[in-house]
Amino acid sequence: MPGLLFPASVIGSMPRPAFVKELIADNAQRSAEEYERLMASAIRYVVALQEAAGLDVITDGEWRRKSYIGVIAELAHGFELSLNPADGRPWTVVVDKLSPKQPGFIMQEVRFLKQVTGRDIKATLPAPALLGERMWDAGISSRAYPDREDFVRDCVPILRREVELLRDEGVSVVQVDDPHLCLFVDPDVRATYDDPERASDFAVDMDNEVFAGIKGVKRAVHLCRRAGARVRGEASYSGGYEPILKQLGRLEVDHVTMEFTAPGAGEMEVLKHLPEGLEVGLGCVSCQPGVVDSVDSIIERVESALRYLSPEQITLNPDCGFAPGSAAVVEIDEVYSKLKNEVEAAARLREKYA
Repeated sequence: MPGLLFPASVIGSMPRPAFVKELIADNAQRSAEEYERLMASAIRYVVALQEAAGLDVITDGEWRRKSYIGVIAELAHGFELSLNPADGRPWTVVVDKLSPKQPGFIMQEVRFLKQVTGRDIKATLPAPALLGERMWDAGISSRAYPDREDFVRDCVPILRREVELLRDEGVSVVQVDDPHLCLFVDPDVRATYDDPERASDFAVDMDNEVFAGIKGVKRAVHLCRRAGARVRGEASYSGGYEPILKQLGRLEVDHVTMEFTAPGAGEMEVLKHLPEGLEVGLGCVSCQPGVVDSVDSIIERVESALRYLSPEQITLNPDCGFAPGSAAVVEIDEVYSKLKNEVEAAARLREKYA
C-alpha cells in the first residue's frame, strides 16, 4: 500500500450470512475444533470476496466477534453478559474492576488473516469513550466504577496493549472506531451534556492515549456517524463536522475516516480545516441496503474532496461497516457490487491523477 494512490478498503465489518450468525450464537454446542474449522472456512470466504472485488486493504469482517464493542470482554475480566432492558438485546456491562484476560485476542484474528491473504490488513478496536457510553451503567456498574470516566480510563491500557501486539504482528492499519466522538456533531446531543466541549475533548484524549508513543503502524480513527445505526433502523445523528473540528485537530493519528454519502453529513469543505498531511478515509460508498453507488458517483465524491486534499491524502471506503450488529440487513452480494464499484473508481482515479 505505501505509495499507492487511492487505496480501497472497507471500514471493518462485513455482513454476516445466516450460517455465520448461527455459528457465533451456537458455538457452545460445538467442540472448539469444529467451531474453529467452520469459522476459519467462513473467514477465508469473506477474505476471498474482498480480494475478488479488488480491495487493497483486507479485514476478516469482524466475524469472530460476538459483538462490535463486546470484544473488550475477550480482552479483560470485569464484564457480565445480560440483556439490555431497553430493547432486550444482549448487553455486556462492566460489573468489576478490569484486569487483563487474554491479551492478543484481536492479534490472533490478524495472525490467521496473514495465513490467507498477502494484502495489507486492517484491525479494529472500539474507542475507550464508546465503551464508557455503552458498557457502563449507573446502577449495575457503580460498585466497581462510581464514575464512568474512571472505567473509560481503565480501558485504555487494555486496548493499548492490543495495539502493541497488533503492531508487532505486522498489521498495516490499527483503527479505533469512535462513534461516540461524532455524537457531538448533533446540537440535540450536545444539549444533553453540561459541558459538551469537555466531553468531546475527553474522548479525543482517550483515543490519543491508546496510540501514545506507538510507532511502526498506521494509526487510524473511524469517525462513525452512525450510518450503521441507520441500517438497523435506529436513531441517527445529523450535523456537519464543524462542531468537533477543534477535537479533530487534536487527534494524534495518521488517518481518519469520515462519512459523506449520508444525508446530513455536512459539506466536504470541512476537509480544508483538518491538520495538514492527515490522511482521510473518504466515505464515498453508501452502506445503506438497496443503494449501489455507480462508479461515476464515487469518482465525483472523491473529486469533490480533491478540492481540499491531495491525491496522496485520500483512501476510499464505505461510510461505515456493513454489519454493525446482528440485525444488519445488507446482503453480502450487494456489498460485493458496492466494493467492485469502489475498486473500479479507485483504478480510474489512479489513472487520472498518477
